Amino acid sequence: MWTLHHGDALAILPTLPAASIDLVLADPPYNSGGRTGTERAAQGARDKYVSGDAAHALADFAGDNRDQRGFGYWLALVLGQCLRAARPGASALVFCDWRQLPATSDALQAAGWTWRGIIPWRKPIARPQRDGFKRECEYVLWASNGVPARHVEPVYLPGLVEGSQPRGTVRKHITQKPVEVLRQLIGVCPPGGTVLDPFAGSASTGVAALLEGRAFIGVEITEHYAKVAQQRLTETIAE
Repeated sequence: MWTLHHGDALAILPTLPAASIDLVLADPPYNSGGRTGTERAAQGARDKYVSGDAAHALADFAGDNRDQRGFGYWLALVLGQCLRAARPGASALVFCDWRQLPATSDALQAAGWTWRGIIPWRKPIARPQRDGFKRECEYVLWASNGVPARHVEPVYLPGLVEGSQPRGTVRKHITQKPVEVLRQLIGVCPPGGTVLDPFAGSASTGVAALLEGRAFIGVEITEHYAKVAQQRLTETIAE
């Protein structure tokens, strides 16, 4: 079972029933890079996250040009609405990069979630850094709505996940996360529970949720990607 909303998360999330979500798995626009207002306004997501020799022509996406303070405030508002919709004991998992790790942890706690820790996501295929260290990690921040829910059958999940971004025709979004990584993360959601992604993108989280036997609710603001997401979810159910 899945539902996909095309619209702004801050408009859609207040319409969801309270205490109805078992896991929030969010991959917000990182709003990373761009040292000045001019750079942030001039750079699209492709400029920041896609190498110049990339062979694909994936569409840009909205919401990636906020400054640091704006990003933190906006994300806290979104995560606050996610908390309202979350059941007691539900987890929140939020992706971020190294630049936005402090702001993202602040936003989680300002929204009322209880911060539980950081899960590194290692990407074996990653861009090297000349005279420095390869940027092969992003991060998943884990928080909960109070005490984490107990599973009827206990689960023991890894403290590190690994997988590279999809390549070739499988890649549908500029910042697409690997389904195999998302499937591991969704293990924290009780069987038969509902997963919410307020920034659905091409619905990789939704695909992973359905494959793991969970229901999915997604919100996507960019029309192009909302259509891609709907197609992928429909195809996953049909398989």
